[in-house]
Amino acid sequence: AGLPLHDLRSGSPDLSAFPRAAWLKAARQAVDQAPASAFGWPGTGREELRTALAEYLARVRGVRADPGRILVTAGFTQGLRQLLVRLRERGMRTVAVESYGLWVHWEILREAGMRVVVLPFDGDGTVPVPPPGTHAVLLTPSHQFPTGGALLPERRAALVDWARANDGLILEDDYDGEFRYDRQPVGALQGLDPERVVHLGTTSKSLATGLRLGWAVLPAALATGSLAPNSGWGGTTWGPGVMDQLTFAAFLRSGAYDRHVRAMRLRYRRRRDALVAAVTARAPEVRVSGIAAGLHAVLRLPPGTEPVVLRAATWERLALTGLGQFRHPDAELPPADGLVVGYATPPEHGWPSALEALCRVLP
Repeated sequence: AGLPLHDLRSGSPDLSAFPRAAWLKAARQAVDQAPASAFGWPGTGREELRTALAEYLARVRGVRADPGRILVTAGFTQGLRQLLVRLRERGMRTVAVESYGLWVHWEILREAGMRVVVLPFDGDGTVPVPPPGTHAVLLTPSHQFPTGGALLPERRAALVDWARANDGLILEDDYDGEFRYDRQPVGALQGLDPERVVHLGTTSKSLATGLRLGWAVLPAALATGSLAPNSGWGGTTWGPGVMDQLTFAAFLRSGAYDRHVRAMRLRYRRRRDALVAAVTARAPEVRVSGIAAGLHAVLRLPPGTEPVVLRAATWERLALTGLGQFRHPDAELPPADGLVVGYATPPEHGWPSALEALCRVLP
């Protein structure tokens, strides 16, 4: 059927909206002001960026972070890999994941020699009851990926209680924490207990997937002495380049990042509203869920129709992902047909025709 004409897969922002002028300005400023020493080996992250991130995450996500406990990473997956090396050193071997999630993350856990167990899932989302023997839990508490709900306050508290009682760790994947539409922002889980939660974030949903910029806010036990270059993190730290780190630090400090996120929030909200309106009008059998936040929505399909819709999408040259692809093979879930629609992915000029193609394939 040829290459897709329209891409509604989740995981990417609208790359045509990258703030080139503001980024260039921040880059010039960063180069002008950087001392010569800044162009040396960045170790676990330039101090300028760790300081700017600590301020930003405290203000926007309620993260309690000391710059000395922030590890700058080349995106989420690379940060997760580095973290797992450290967990293995501490004798942690079993990680619980959500019933729905990304197979890439499960694969990284297995490659790191971890045993993967699955958390239950019910009408309110993930049930935070890790099986006995679990050492760490990896989850998306502020916006479950891909089903879209936020972990309920009492479940957040229960998970932190579990970590305290079992000397466990929570790995919080805050993959699109900036994008909230119809509700107050859900603060980061890390704010409940900075010693039990590792907060992992990235610019891949807010700026661009190709930037390869992320961060991990570590508990004291993981950060002790380990953030100096060549001290255990050193050998595995293939972090982002110095220029990108200095530029992002200037971009954060100048307020340009806040302005960009605000502008994109409006753009994505308009798209989300158009998606809901179009599906409601054209495919009344389909229910749209998980839309209070983020860059994707879940379209719940009538039972048994997911394969048919995905086949039709191929004919329309529409790149689309079924909900089934995000379901863990060991999850005990009733069958659920659906689509995970990344409404942020198309460029602005391509959005109306992508939406039209989607409506044509819906039952």
